[in-house]
Amino acid sequence: MTTHNHKAPLFLGIDGGGSKCRAILYRDGDGILGTGLSGAANPVNGLQAAKESILDACEQALRQAQLAPGELRNCIAGAGLAGVNLPSCMAAMEAWQHPFGQFHLTTDLHIACLGAHGRQDGAIIISGTGSCGFLSVGSHQRIYGGHGFPQGDKGSGAWFGLMALQHALQASDGLAEPTAIAGELAPLLGSHEPLEWVEQMAGQRSTAFARLAAVVFRAADKQDAVAQAILAEGAGYISELGQQLLDDGAPRLALLGGLGPLLTPHLSAPIQAAMTPAQAAPEMGAVYYAQDCLGAVPQAQAQ
Repeated sequence: MTTHNHKAPLFLGIDGGGSKCRAILYRDGDGILGTGLSGAANPVNGLQAAKESILDACEQALRQAQLAPGELRNCIAGAGLAGVNLPSCMAAMEAWQHPFGQFHLTTDLHIACLGAHGRQDGAIIISGTGSCGFLSVGSHQRIYGGHGFPQGDKGSGAWFGLMALQHALQASDGLAEPTAIAGELAPLLGSHEPLEWVEQMAGQRSTAFARLAAVVFRAADKQDAVAQAILAEGAGYISELGQQLLDDGAPRLALLGGLGPLLTPHLSAPIQAAMTPAQAAPEMGAVYYAQDCLGAVPQAQAQ
């Protein structure tokens, strides 16, 4: 029978992104008591929807721990959200009349870095639907990239997908080298006709392009020269970003995001050598952030 330390505070760690929101309920001595998963929680794309997703994920975590939703008032929440690097979004979320005992807000990048490095100084590169770098050393924090798609996010899933589509279309016009990418795209887009690809992808968001990224890696594995060149360019950018983070003082570096495992073998040797595995998930980083804000860092974890 599990004995809970009811005198220790309850923490909620919240990781809110553009497609989903994860939450954990945590207490020192007991560990993770419950988890929750809900929809998008980026206030840039909808302030009310972000609040609802946060509450949904947190209430799920409470239910797993057999606690009523009203217990939110006894929880200290740490939240890392996409979009709150924009001052207007940060201000809007900070004005929220939330139901938590305390609500400590930062960026999703900050909590990912805290989790990856066990609340120590370090840097992260994220390559998923989008891409960016984040450095946290002492009181200094800096975001690299993260300029959005299509104007930025090089080396991301959306960027790889866009490059795949562009090269396949150019090849169909005889203006670029023939590539196996076209054959890989056809089943994903449900057609072998380039004009139908254009019609289907016109006006699509980054997530739709990121769905096409895998074709570059598959074609590169088949020794397709065009795919290999795209992969080299994307991995080269991520390597350059990693080197900049190290040059700017990062004592350790982690690569996060869905493309991380696929990209790692293609990064430069020095960056591969500098990479360390993430110690904990961003949700745990959000708990660390809440603990630090509260001044309740356990002595065994304090650095």
